[in-house]
Amino acid sequence: MLNSKLMIGVISGMVLLTFGRNANAAVPSIKIGVQVPITGAYADEGQGIEKAVKLLAEEQNAKGGLIGRKIEVKVCDDEGKASQAAICARQLVDDGVVAVIGSYTSGAALAAEPIYARAKVIQTSDGTSNKLIEKGYNTWFGNAPPNSAEAKFTAHYLVDVRHFKHIAVMTDHSSYATGLAVAVIKNVEADHGDIVDKSYINASAQNFTPILTKLKSMHPDVIYFSGYYSEGGLIRAQMVQLGMKATFVGGDANENVAFAKIAGSAAKGAIIINVPAPQDLPYPAAKRFLASYKAKYRELPPSIYTLTNADGMRAVMQAIEKTHGVKPTKIENYLHHMKEFDGLTGDFTWNRRGERIGTAFTAFEVQGNGSYRIVYPKPKAG
Repeated sequence: MLNSKLMIGVISGMVLLTFGRNANAAVPSIKIGVQVPITGAYADEGQGIEKAVKLLAEEQNAKGGLIGRKIEVKVCDDEGKASQAAICARQLVDDGVVAVIGSYTSGAALAAEPIYARAKVIQTSDGTSNKLIEKGYNTWFGNAPPNSAEAKFTAHYLVDVRHFKHIAVMTDHSSYATGLAVAVIKNVEADHGDIVDKSYINASAQNFTPILTKLKSMHPDVIYFSGYYSEGGLIRAQMVQLGMKATFVGGDANENVAFAKIAGSAAKGAIIINVPAPQDLPYPAAKRFLASYKAKYRELPPSIYTLTNADGMRAVMQAIEKTHGVKPTKIENYLHHMKEFDGLTGDFTWNRRGERIGTAFTAFEVQGNGSYRIVYPKPKAG
């Protein structure tokens, strides 16, 4: 038999070991999901968003974590597709995430939205389709301004600023692009502009010359494209190949470094409408973030959406810190009632429907080297 002192020592050690394990278990990590297209047509956008969220989590963990807990990032590749987005949403809910940053496309965001809402998981996304706010889910927060806001600015630019007389509209069949196209047409007509044609393309196509040839015969002053950069770059290149003199104006999803790579020399002179590009953001926090991103990944973000999603992550972290916990109703309430959030992409708030409020749009021209120059509104001197 073991002597009593030895027995007491063994039992004490077991108690301490058990207590230590329980103490560690009592402080679980805070899991944040990232649901984006890591592969597929929009992979560079998704990868940029993943990198941004992981960078912010890494920086916060280096400070001791959030409310004394480590942030753990869980990533799911939705490929920008609705079917895969629903799978990702269920997976991330099962993983126990508090919030999800994503997805990049409206179609994927729409498929995931009700799943997150039922599970009371916060979702911040770049989806801009107005359908995303129609259900009234309290868990939904848009990282980018809705289509309705962009459409109003676009119509003003096309009709009142550039005075285009004959406007042709092209769109793919996605929820985001069709919604934006419809909203732009509505606003253009309200501003007494002339829509000469609305054409649909298949996003997976490579040859758009049949549609462009038809449009060329109609002599539009401008072709407005509401879809994504992967097709926008090809459309712009094929316009130039056909000798079309019409100006190309693209919606916000054309704002990606890949647009100029796809369009080649034809990219020069194309106009894209979006919130300011990363390099044009004047805010000190944005400049610090860009420097940290470049230092870690040895490249700059592919587009502004890296930063708008970073703002979604930063807002969620602030809500957790200010509410001292991860209770969904408290986080929702905090985000809906923020007086003003100091974002990398400017000050903004969310209204009761989760729409981002307070972001100014710009129209910028693609330069010969692929960079952007703001052409409206004109930058203030100095």
